[in-house]
Amino acid sequence: MELSEDQMYRYSRNILLPEIGGMGQERLLRSKVFCIGAGGLGSPIALYLAAAGVGTIGIADSEQVDITNLQRQVIHFTEDIGRPKTISAREKIEKLNPDVKVVVYEEPIKKDNIREIIRDFDIVLDGSDNFPTRYLLNDACYFEKRTLVSGAILRFEGQVSVFKAHTGGPCYRCLYPEIPPAGMIPSCQEAGILGAVAGMIGTIQAVETLKEILQIGRTLSGRLLIFNALNMSMVDVKLNRDPNCHLCSKKPTIKDMVEYDQPACDSDTSPIF
Repeated sequence: MELSEDQMYRYSRNILLPEIGGMGQERLLRSKVFCIGAGGLGSPIALYLAAAGVGTIGIADSEQVDITNLQRQVIHFTEDIGRPKTISAREKIEKLNPDVKVVVYEEPIKKDNIREIIRDFDIVLDGSDNFPTRYLLNDACYFEKRTLVSGAILRFEGQVSVFKAHTGGPCYRCLYPEIPPAGMIPSCQEAGILGAVAGMIGTIQAVETLKEILQIGRTLSGRLLIFNALNMSMVDVKLNRDPNCHLCSKKPTIKDMVEYDQPACDSDTSPIF
């Protein structure tokens, strides 16, 4: 593809970067990313990827906008209360950048549809708010050989990593082998969340996604970035592949998609684990 004059001007600040240039911008416009959730994490993810010129953005969310969402879910406005989050998010993205094609999925994400959905995308982002969806996404990305950019937040803390088990790196189960019992980890609804922390973590997820698309820099693959807003610190922890991982080891015990009984919704901020 060849950039139009308008596109050259719109993305000029990207193109000025030697690591991106015109060819990199064309790559962004050809790319396809899928984000679970149009909430606290999904909002900055979608806005920054759209602004950068990512050509196709898929968004899955089965919830409607609630007034309590507006404290952190910056893609939605007061007049969107009661509307599907996917429709609200699509409208904002299309107004921000008409170059971007937005594909919405309002149905719940299940083991029966997740693999088929992510086959149409290059990179998957986890902006979910529960552990069943987290493990479902991880397993689907492993089986479909897709890169997973994962973020999680709670109270004043957040964490980000990039999982590329299909290229030999660790998967989410290497870090957290088993889903925690229901009620063990409080949700943001129970424990609270500083809205700007969601913005911080979601923005880092967007940055990591752009780096993966452009194949530049050193991403968080094989690393876990832990952020604490109260003392404004970041800790970078090395992650290794678990040779006994239930999913990605040489002798896996998980050989097909697993769906946990705990109810899953795909819209808000995620409990940290």
